Amino acid sequence: MYEPIRTKSVHTMAAVPDFPHRSREEELEIRLAGHLTALLTVTDELRALAPDPALDDAARRLAAQVARLRAGRAPLRAAPTPDAGTHDPARLAALHQRAHTLAGQALVVATSLADHRGAALAAERMAAHAEAVGVAA
Repeated sequence: MYEPIRTKSVHTMAAVPDFPHRSREEELEIRLAGHLTALLTVTDELRALAPDPALDDAARRLAAQVARLRAGRAPLRAAPTPDAGTHDPARLAALHQRAHTLAGQALVVATSLADHRGAALAAERMAAHAEAVGVAA
């Protein structure tokens, strides 16, 4: 009465995957390293526009965290060139707001990963940038 199915279902898993899979932890580490690298880039730009020893220390610590997450490979960094708008308060506020957002994203991923060092650094940077902008953290 019924004819048997002669082809494999599209819903069955292949016996041998043709590409490597990463674990959830590996994916989260990659995302965290990406968020921290983006935060480092904004921090470097802030350092070029408004030099501050606290930003220098933050950049050093962010680079160390990224290197830890990437098995010792240091992040690529471009030297930002300061332009004529060095003391533009609107630009500095926008950069601090962007850094605050990136630190928040890094904090979410670090918390999901249970990476206490990354979460502590992200929370610290989030608070520092919120203070610089005048936002309640």
